[in-house]
Parts: sequence; structure tokens; C-alpha cells
Amino acid sequence: MQSALFSDDGGTASEVRPATPEPSLIPLAADLPETLRMGTSSWHYPGWAGLVWDKLYSEEQLSRRGLDAYARHPLFRAVGLDRGFYRPLTVDQYIDHADQVPDDFRFVVKAPSRVTDPLLRGAGGKGQKINPDFLDSAAARAEFIEPAGIGLGSKLGALVFQISPLPSHWLNEMERLIEGLHTLLRNTSELKARCPDAVVAVEVRDRQWLTPAFVDALKDTGTTYCLGLHGKMPPIAEQLPILRALWPGPLVCRWNLNLKHGAYGYEKARDQYSPFDRLVDPDPETRNALAKVIAGTVGAGQPAYVTLSNKAEGCSPLSVAALAEAVQARIGPA
Repeated sequence: MQSALFSDDGGTASEVRPATPEPSLIPLAADLPETLRMGTSSWHYPGWAGLVWDKLYSEEQLSRRGLDAYARHPLFRAVGLDRGFYRPLTVDQYIDHADQVPDDFRFVVKAPSRVTDPLLRGAGGKGQKINPDFLDSAAARAEFIEPAGIGLGSKLGALVFQISPLPSHWLNEMERLIEGLHTLLRNTSELKARCPDAVVAVEVRDRQWLTPAFVDALKDTGTTYCLGLHGKMPPIAEQLPILRALWPGPLVCRWNLNLKHGAYGYEKARDQYSPFDRLVDPDPETRNALAKVIAGTVGAGQPAYVTLSNKAEGCSPLSVAALAEAVQARIGPA
């Protein structure tokens, strides 16, 4: 029944085709700096029919065949590749993704939980025991840095080590943890030799990381801070001192969740915003603050990689368009 609904050829998945873009998006895209690459956190949402896809496709069709059509959207010059967090991707999988997008397209790739989550988790995401490979350099190199660098090559935009929330009793051990992170980041130097334009970034989910020692570790290794807009972190204005301490440098930002939902609101946001076809909770305050950071970054000749989730405002393609308009208003026509 589902195949008859979603395909043209009696059950075989058909080619995914892009939607005809809104006419205003084409000149808007032309006005944005080449060093700004924006996109969404993933691309497999059927609810984007008419915005990104020409019609309704199944999630499976979009996951397997939708990336080429996604990359034809005028504003999408990047995409978040988060699925490797749950299961590391192989070189061949990265190559397959890279082959579907144009040369100027970039991927923002999230590191696997094996090296960024302090806990091994069971069904439902509940932590069961300490992860022995947390911040392990060898695991990061073998399962993330090398496969992504080899498979994506010049299309690798940013590697993001998103450190999951720490057990509460670890929050008093930040010096030890920052030393471990520092060691891990030192081992990303070989990536820079293979992909000199790629950015390495660290995103955290506990504000206790945001210390001078953390900044020193990032500076020493040429790593940037990933601006994580999420309920577990302070608002954007309170995170900016970290970016200022690293200035000048590239921007990596992942707008993951509307602050109204709090620290544990993913499921609530998903249920409230599905099928992700409209802006339910516009957040112009965060959007304008982010546009200001983007304008300052690209104005200084630095690259900016920004991905937005459906859980930010309800529909990430529309969020990207609204953010692009806010950036254009600050920088003027190209």
C-alpha cells in the first residue's frame, strides 16, 4: 500500500525530483557570500513536499535518493550528517553521499557516540554504564576522522565532536575531561593535511565546559567552538564570549532545538511540529542574533557552516530561508 502511494512504478522507488524553487529564493541565494554554507540537519522528511521535493515521497525514498534533489535547492550548500552518531559510516557510504552533490557542496558531520558519549546507552537512550572509548583518539581516528576525510574529501566542511551530557558527578572533574578532549583534538592534525579547508569543531551540552582551559585546548589545536543552540545550553548571547576568545576563526553552528522546549524537549518538539511543513514557533530573536554572528564571520573572510533542525522553529527549509533574509539585511547585496 505504501509503495503505491509513494512511487510511480508499481513499488520500485522512483527518482526523487526537486521542487520548483520559490522565485524569490534565487536572487536571495545569489546575494549571500560564497563563504556562507547553510542547510538542514538531514534531508529525509516527506513533509517538505512542495518546499524541497516536487511531490510526496516516502522517508525511505528520500533517505536513499533524496540528497541530489536536496542539493538543488538554491539556499542549500551544506547538510548535517548526523546519522553517523548512532552508527559510524564507512568510507563507501561517505563516497556515495559525496557523489550525489555538486563540488561546492559541503557536509557537516557529527562524530559517533562511541567517542563523544560518556555512557553506553540501552533502549530509550538510558545510560547503562561508562563508555570506555569516550574521547578515545584511536577510536575517533578509525571510525570518524579517517573515513570522513577519505570518503568526502574536499566536500567535507566540518567535523563536529558533539559531547553528550555528562553524568552529574563528572561535572566536578572538568580539568581531567578537558585534558582528554585536548589529547583527542591533537590527533585531528592528519585530517588538516588531507582536507586543508575542513573545520574541526566541538559542541557541548553542559555549560561547565565553557572555561578558559576549554578555550585554550581549542586554540592550541586549531579547533573552533560549535555554537549549539539547544535547551541544555545558554542562549546564543551567553555563548558568544567563547567565539570572541577564538576570534578570528570560522563559524560552525547547529540550531538544534527551540529554547521554549527546554533541555529535554526533542520528542515534544517533534510531535508538535510534525510533518515539518510550516514555521510553528518562529524565533526572530535567535535568528537575528545568529545573522549578526554570521555577518561578522563572513565579513572577516572566514567560512560559516550553519545547519538548522526542524525542531528549531518547525520547518528547517523555511528557517533557512528566514535566516538567509536576516543575513542579507545585514550585509546587503553581494
